[in-house]
Amino acid sequence: MTDIADITVHSALEALKTKECSSVELVKALLERIRSIDDEIGAYVFIDEENALKEAEEADRKRLAGGSGKLLGVPIAVKDNLNVKGQPCTCGSKILQGYISPFDATAVAKLKAEGAIILGRTNMDEFAMGSTTESSAIKLTRNPVIKDHVPGGSSGGSAAAVASGEAIAALGSDTGGSIRQPCAFCGCVGIKPSYGRVSRYGLVAFASSLDQIGPITKNVRDSALLLEVISGVDPMDSTSVDKPVPEYTALLDGEVKNFVLGVPKQYFEHGIDKEVEQRVREAIETCGKLGADIIEVDLPHTEYAVAVYYIICTAEASTNLARFDGVRYGLRDFQAKDIDGMYCRTRSKGFGAEVKRRIMLGTYVLSSGYYEAYYLTATKVRTLIRRDFEKAFERCDALLAPVTPTPPYKIGEKIHDPLSLYLGDIFTVMANLAGICAISIPCGYTSAGLPVGFQILGPAFKEENILRAGFAYEQYVKQG
Repeated sequence: MTDIADITVHSALEALKTKECSSVELVKALLERIRSIDDEIGAYVFIDEENALKEAEEADRKRLAGGSGKLLGVPIAVKDNLNVKGQPCTCGSKILQGYISPFDATAVAKLKAEGAIILGRTNMDEFAMGSTTESSAIKLTRNPVIKDHVPGGSSGGSAAAVASGEAIAALGSDTGGSIRQPCAFCGCVGIKPSYGRVSRYGLVAFASSLDQIGPITKNVRDSALLLEVISGVDPMDSTSVDKPVPEYTALLDGEVKNFVLGVPKQYFEHGIDKEVEQRVREAIETCGKLGADIIEVDLPHTEYAVAVYYIICTAEASTNLARFDGVRYGLRDFQAKDIDGMYCRTRSKGFGAEVKRRIMLGTYVLSSGYYEAYYLTATKVRTLIRRDFEKAFERCDALLAPVTPTPPYKIGEKIHDPLSLYLGDIFTVMANLAGICAISIPCGYTSAGLPVGFQILGPAFKEENILRAGFAYEQYVKQG
């Protein structure tokens, strides 16, 4: 069997099929790797060892009996804001410590239905609010490539687990770049699906009009398979869309000769690190060498994206997080003398600084006298941003762009400068505001050895476009 650190979903399935290894052996090998390096990386917050081994035994029995499943016997990690029955779900926060989930998120249930084993839960920024994983109240996660740097966020634990070989694949969530940015920082592949492609049922909500669940993997083909499994309409989520789910893996032909790929000029105008720009430009040039027609496109409302995003996401967060009050589950402060005091003390102790900041911002923009000036205006500009993409996609099959304006930064370097961190989301939040799909793909390193990623953005419900383009690029690079 391939070294456990390098094994992919497809190579694991092949090894299981040919009996090169069993699912139990696969799980044990991953557990051993986690034990050997996770104290240093800090990717996981919970390992379900006993249950994972039981499920592996069952998967091996099922395979021997002729059973099947697209992911039969393959261990998968999940971000700590996705509910898995019988497992804790803390969202990286003190306020949910002690909570055990009584149900499976739909995306998790779909993985299990295809035979996947849920190995454990990965660290994250508290309630997915952050882009370094440093706001987690549970532990610190390090970038496996350069350990004194952040892994990105908020799905930093999932990206770190995959990049370090502690997970074959993982699920994350993306509200404004929380899958794509850590994948760029750690050298993984990650997809933000179109809004409505994957059910959000069982995902602890941050911003309900922006959140999406997606895969984090070691290559594009694995991401295509996982997306295929978790996608589809769900009666438990009214925002999921009833559209056919293509067999994404069958569409990966390595060809982009008939593609028109757009490059948004606003993404390269200012504020981007020179080496990041160089790596992304090289990736764009490679796509041209593969036969794609590269053209420049205009997204004129790009400059408003960060402001619009942080108004809308904080407004929705202030509403969604109202349910965490110490009454029904999680942390409760018993020292208060009345119910109002209990609410105040519980939320003060349970939420970290970044979550409190966003709740206050969201409450402010929704308050009387400011709603029209901020929130209503932001929703109108969001419509203009969506129209920018619609016009661009009239000319293009997909767009090519940076994921982040900088390479990963050192731990502690920006955690006390939230504005700088918010501005770092400029290239990722647009896809969430517009509801389109996007994939992050590694495209090399800086001179200091820091990973760089570029993203391919596609029209809503055209994930096959970004997967095909990403696969063609990836195969070309692998072939040297």
